[in-house]
Amino acid sequence: MIRKATFGSGCFWCTEGIFKQLKGVRRVTSGYSGGLRKNPTYEQVCSGATGHAEVVQIEFDDDVIKFAQLLEVFWNTHDPTTLNRQGADVGTQYRSVVFYHDSIQKETALAIKQALDDSDAFGNKIVTEISPIENFYPAEDYHQDYYKNNPDKGYCQMVVRPKIEKFQKVFREYIQ
Repeated sequence: MIRKATFGSGCFWCTEGIFKQLKGVRRVTSGYSGGLRKNPTYEQVCSGATGHAEVVQIEFDDDVIKFAQLLEVFWNTHDPTTLNRQGADVGTQYRSVVFYHDSIQKETALAIKQALDDSDAFGNKIVTEISPIENFYPAEDYHQDYYKNNPDKGYCQMVVRPKIEKFQKVFREYIQ
């Protein structure tokens, strides 16, 4: 069965490049969620005034990869203990967030977050927001497949590529 998951873990260029590689993932769309303005632009979201987070919306085959496995990748490919920050990217638009699509996703995200905190997996408490999905606006076309289309750009070389390489080593068995 095809389902959706929506995660924010900093810059969507990094997140998209990771989740597109997973077995069972059909589509990954970079976009904006969690804010008040309808159809925000990248510039508006980057200003921090809209309340949106940069997110990816993932369409996945639940018979191939489970939501809990997506969460495992999510929590282990960014720092879920820093509030409104991922590396040099600072602001509410870069917050760590799971926008759940149903009660099962909510319960799964809360349970895994609690288990990770109880085990002190990250050395600090997880600040990841877990909220219902209320809106999703696809980002402008030039943000889609950004890493694939711009591998030589500085940000891709310095930030995206190292994250993807680390992900590929750790999650080798999940990659298509």
